[in-house]
Amino acid sequence: MSASLKVRVSEADMLTPVVRELTLEPCSGTLPGFSAGSHVQVHLPLGSGQVRNAYSLTSDPADHQHYRIAVRLQEASRGGSQYLHRHVQVGDTLQISPPANLFALHAPARLHILIAGGIGITPFMAHIAELERRQADFELHYLYRPGLSDAYLEPLQQRLGSRLHTYSARPDLDTILRDRPLGSHVYTCGPQPLLDAVRQQAKALGWPSMRVHWEAFKAAEPGQAFDLELLRSGQRLRVGAEQSLLEALESAGLQVPNLCRGGVCGQCMTRHVRGDIEHRDSFLSPAEQGEFLMPCVSRGRGPCVSLDL
Repeated sequence: MSASLKVRVSEADMLTPVVRELTLEPCSGTLPGFSAGSHVQVHLPLGSGQVRNAYSLTSDPADHQHYRIAVRLQEASRGGSQYLHRHVQVGDTLQISPPANLFALHAPARLHILIAGGIGITPFMAHIAELERRQADFELHYLYRPGLSDAYLEPLQQRLGSRLHTYSARPDLDTILRDRPLGSHVYTCGPQPLLDAVRQQAKALGWPSMRVHWEAFKAAEPGQAFDLELLRSGQRLRVGAEQSLLEALESAGLQVPNLCRGGVCGQCMTRHVRGDIEHRDSFLSPAEQGEFLMPCVSRGRGPCVSLDL
């Protein structure tokens, strides 16, 4: 993993009762550039140890003075969003990872169809800035709960006009995706049911999979504590109820490649040898899950899991 960046919170704004936007400036030097669709991992010191949550960069990629992220408060979680909502104030410093992009725009696309659900609007804020700069053809379909998950609605209405289509209930995806120009690409981010519905409808209409792009950040969820056996090194570790398997490995000094920490990118794929696994990823096929797991989100169901590490 690349060295982390130290940033200072220069602004903090509540966009809705549950969405807080943070502006981050470098404590020294300049911030690395990033491409539209990038995210950063924010390192959070919680009671269970350091947690890293991934957040999309909402700022304009052409502006290298600061980063912006928007965080939705999740009460039923391990506490990362609660920490950023309730404890982090203007002037505080944070450690973040350098930007990484798993949700890039397809530059040659004839039409970009953006479908956002709730906090899934965040990566599209940078996409929109980039698409406008390129004078590309695009439209945004924005599903939200009025007064709750409608962050950025007013500025988007003023900015996009007829390019913005809004919904307070699940839109008719057949209408959105049917009879589109050859070379169109669709991008979706939001709750898993929305992502599944978009992908299923696109497949039903004959969209090639290479023209369907999606992103979901699944923060690690708590579960039962279990023991971990590392067969190569002979180490035995305990994975706490509030700790992910990946975090336990990192606490023991093992550097496991990772980008999303949400079970979607495949970077941390690890071979498991023994033990019952609760797979929570969106990357591995059922056949692959018989041999591998994603330690960023997967957990052991039984008392002990053995890994090829």
